Amino acid sequence: MFRNVKATAVAALLCVMAGPVLAGCDEASEPDTPTAAGAGNADQSPISGTTKIGVEGRSVNVSCSGTQVDGRPVVVLLAGLGDGLDKMADFQKTLSEKDRVCSYDRLGEGASDQPPGPQTLESSGKVLNGVLDRVSGGRPVVLAAHSMGGLIAARYTPAHPDRVAGLVLMDATPSTIVADTSAGIPESATGPAAEARAMAVAGYTGQNPEQLSIKDGEVGYAGDIPVVVIRHGQPYLAEQIPQYGEALEKAWTEGQEKWLDLSSRSEPVVAAGSDHYIYLKQPAIAVEAVQRVITEAKK
Repeated sequence: MFRNVKATAVAALLCVMAGPVLAGCDEASEPDTPTAAGAGNADQSPISGTTKIGVEGRSVNVSCSGTQVDGRPVVVLLAGLGDGLDKMADFQKTLSEKDRVCSYDRLGEGASDQPPGPQTLESSGKVLNGVLDRVSGGRPVVLAAHSMGGLIAARYTPAHPDRVAGLVLMDATPSTIVADTSAGIPESATGPAAEARAMAVAGYTGQNPEQLSIKDGEVGYAGDIPVVVIRHGQPYLAEQIPQYGEALEKAWTEGQEKWLDLSSRSEPVVAAGSDHYIYLKQPAIAVEAVQRVITEAKK
């Protein structure tokens, strides 16, 4: 179903991409023993490369690289819906030249297990808890998240102030994406726009790789942690859905502005030459933002 409509348009509305997401995961090892949320993993050696860990009774594929630097938090990457950790491999490699960086496949993605049933943003947050227990070194982390991963991270952070020291959102799915899409593409739409709307609405109700159901919500407040909100600068929605693209772009931009309310130390950045995949199209902007948040998180 998700492979027939223009992928980049749907990437913004739903973040489901058309290609396979399993590359780079074939050499994963056997799962670690599952740990209870919050239990910590001080007795386990740091992960090097790609392995499986047990979280919430499921096997989760995790990749870590780089060396831990005293006083600098671990960076944890969250990909968009439909993407595995392999999609962010080059981004992770660059960041790990200076810092310890980990990424993971959420349930239903990449080499991780399928979820036991329908998921919510809250249940996805529980899996993130388990990953952080294993990779954080017992300290708050910096989350760098793209698209739907950004929505998960942005909802997670205000509820877990003891776990997140800083946040970088890369074209994060807006907190009002369901209403924005319904208003931006009316039920009367026809052709490709109607197909994109139908795909998005289906995806919001769990017909996506993660069985993730999405509900709109208010932007929470995470205090004074450093937050960088990067949005795309190339109006690709307007090009691919001409009749409704302008309205969708406007709503998306407003959604990025709302994410600035997460912190009193939020900063907006525009990736002028990029579409939705900022960390692929303009990686230098994303790398600089992450490194800056790491430095600010130390203060």
